[in-house]
Amino acid sequence: MIYPATRGLWLRLFLPFAAGYFLSYLYRTANAVIGPVLAHELSLGDNALGLLTSTYFLAFGAAQLPLGMLLDRFGPRRVEAALLVIAASGAAVFALSDALGGLALGRALIGLGVSACLMASFKAFAQWFPPERQASLTGWIMAAGGLGALAAAKPLELALGFASWRTIALGLAAATLAVAAIIWFVAPDKESEEKGTGIFAQLAGVKAIYSSRHFWRYAPMGFWFTGGFMAVQGLWASRWMAVLEGMDGAAIALRLTWMSGAMLAGFLFMGFFATALVHRGIKLEKIYLGAMLVAVGLLSLICTLPNFAGGLLWPLLGICFSLSNVSYSLVAQAFPPALSGRANTALNLLVFAGAFGLQWGIGGLVGALQAAGWTSDAAFRAAFVTLLGGQLLALGWMFLSRRRG
Repeated sequence: MIYPATRGLWLRLFLPFAAGYFLSYLYRTANAVIGPVLAHELSLGDNALGLLTSTYFLAFGAAQLPLGMLLDRFGPRRVEAALLVIAASGAAVFALSDALGGLALGRALIGLGVSACLMASFKAFAQWFPPERQASLTGWIMAAGGLGALAAAKPLELALGFASWRTIALGLAAATLAVAAIIWFVAPDKESEEKGTGIFAQLAGVKAIYSSRHFWRYAPMGFWFTGGFMAVQGLWASRWMAVLEGMDGAAIALRLTWMSGAMLAGFLFMGFFATALVHRGIKLEKIYLGAMLVAVGLLSLICTLPNFAGGLLWPLLGICFSLSNVSYSLVAQAFPPALSGRANTALNLLVFAGAFGLQWGIGGLVGALQAAGWTSDAAFRAAFVTLLGGQLLALGWMFLSRRRG
């Protein structure tokens, strides 16, 4: 197969999908800054705020299995452009809602609408570029997401000083429609290898992935590490900083900006150097496992010494998270290109199940402990230690299955 790699292809293929993933990550993390405003304006407690924010992850995760089949059958251009129209409608619903139900519906539509942004990028790269370039391309597309996370931190906090959250949401709806149009009219198409394949044959491919021992080596890590960090970054990091460290909104937004900048640095590192590392014989799995071990240590210190460790260690945790996304390349490399969409969305399903379950679960646990008489400090610390325990179990499983393999 010939993989053309001209500058024109790069501009027509990478930039439109990068714009989509930028918006996806901005939507994902915006509630860390907007959440306190919503909570104050609509009198939402931690449990309700956690449910509202996590509906994005619920809809996103529920879309992953059919999304993989759609990407393999119809291609990334058509699927992502169509779904981004749904995301734009969700942003509009969110902007015009006055109650928790309408806000949750808007977030769910946004989650459904941006559910293809990363996976469509991976599918497009698998169609047009050789396997040895996939890790670097993953780094570049994740860097676009890192820029979205940056935009959802201090810049969003500053924007709230000039415009209401409703106006900002309507602006994002318009921007999302514009990106959908760019992908539809600009991004190249390639004949799908699955075109004409029946639904049962496609489901057989899904079954092969979920029956794979290779897949289940990484699935718990995706749930507890990648999903766990999404849950924390998207909402609970800001609440932790407010409750445990006594930080105000401006200081929290600045801290989140540093975290997002650190993530971006990690993504850029993978974009620049992943292919070179593979050519030098350095296994990406070692980088991945090393980063996750460091992440466990960092979260342990944050839980035990929040005031001492927070300023430095939260950004370092962001770097570790950026390297956790190597797992998508590690999972997909065990399957043929025709299954690449389903392989990546299978892992993404576990990731977003973790993001939804843990984001809502942390809020529910904190609320239950406070109702039982625990202080806010102790309740949040217990919730984060629970997350840490799940990560340690996933890491132990990873090493055990790696040893058996």
